[in-house]
Amino acid sequence: MLKKIILASLASTCMAAVGSAQIAIKPAIGVNATDFSKDPSSGEFKGRIGYQIGGTVAIGKKVYFEPGIFYVKKTTEYVNENTTGLEDQDFNISGIRVPLTVGFNLLGNQSSVVGLRGFGGVSAFFLADIKDLDKDDFNTASWGTYLGLGVDFTIVFVEASYEWSLTNLQKDIEDVDIGKSRSLFVHAGVRIPIGGK
Repeated sequence: MLKKIILASLASTCMAAVGSAQIAIKPAIGVNATDFSKDPSSGEFKGRIGYQIGGTVAIGKKVYFEPGIFYVKKTTEYVNENTTGLEDQDFNISGIRVPLTVGFNLLGNQSSVVGLRGFGGVSAFFLADIKDLDKDDFNTASWGTYLGLGVDFTIVFVEASYEWSLTNLQKDIEDVDIGKSRSLFVHAGVRIPIGGK
């Protein structure tokens, strides 16, 4: 599946480049908050601040395609409400997130001084590490979909998106079912144009 995603991204990039599309490299850094759709009977999950660093390549003008890759650290706190003697626990998850975005410039375009964009897409998250828990109990890859908005000021941009996972993080949902993850991503960076008309 990952091979197909990478091949589709490369094919789209090549077709856009051949058509003299506008291309911009977009390094970025930001923060995120993640929680889960289900809480156990003895407590609840609360999203805490994590971070991401990486970048994307935007290809196109009014409508654009934007594949990317980010190193992501997500943190969720499990708050134990009903069981005395048990401490709250942090779930620290890190991995590689690969978003594949399709966007539309609502105001302006890649060359404008100020722009407003709407976008959405699908993403893959590849688990690298989960602190204090057995990594074998979790799926190596999970898939998601997201929607967001971006604002451009000359070469600087700020984006916010909300992602819903399509697959469960854990393997055995009979023993522990925390549901699907939900994440808010906010990041900022710069646009570096490298070609196009």
